[in-house]
Amino acid sequence: MIKEEIRFKESTVMEGMTSLSALLSARARGINDREITEIRYDKAKKTKKTREIGFLTAKCAELGIPLTAVSAEEIDALAVGNTHGGIIALCGPRTFASPTAENLPQNGFLCLLEGIEDPYNFGYSLRSLYAAGCDGILLGERNWMSAAGVVARASAGASEALPLFCGTVEDSIAAARALGYRVVCAGIRDAVSHLDADLKKPLLLIVGGEKRGISAAVLKEADSVVRIDYGREFRGSLSAASAATVLAFEVLRQNR
Repeated sequence: MIKEEIRFKESTVMEGMTSLSALLSARARGINDREITEIRYDKAKKTKKTREIGFLTAKCAELGIPLTAVSAEEIDALAVGNTHGGIIALCGPRTFASPTAENLPQNGFLCLLEGIEDPYNFGYSLRSLYAAGCDGILLGERNWMSAAGVVARASAGASEALPLFCGTVEDSIAAARALGYRVVCAGIRDAVSHLDADLKKPLLLIVGGEKRGISAAVLKEADSVVRIDYGREFRGSLSAASAATVLAFEVLRQNR
């Protein structure tokens, strides 16, 4: 099985210092309970990675995590990508809170990503949402966090740093509404331009994948639909990650 196929399989291996640092920080802040069972590094890189390995040595001693020097071949056999820099962490699963009114933040900016077909696109979306200040991601019961290592790498660690809530789409929307959130879907039909739309908090933004988009059942729940206006005639569509980026930063602008 080639690595491109493995990306769709379960993976809880964090690859590289960016993903690992995000996880360690999120654990310290109580956002993420993912267990780190062992950290491994390429022993041939010990001289070049003195700073990183020094940090990991101290952190592993503090947290009681085994730190092991191994061969480059052992690292490559466990990693899906090639940008791990010779450092990986073997991890366990993560617990996701249920999307209830008691668990969700008040007066926040939440995002629900529906129908994204690829873990990389999902990860790229989370990276932008995190950078724009999103307070949490609502996940459907089927989601890409089974490939957590791939998503973490694509999101530059944002997937491990963001609060994630997992449940049915219906429950997620109902919980957000109970807290006074408006529900805004990205779409075309009967839509207002993102330059004119009201995207003030508390806001639940729903973005769909390029192929399937947002389901009709979810669109019926929307208070409004927002479209992204283009700078010229363009019959194509932005990727889900690009659309999430544009809309998330418009949310940031309006809530400065």
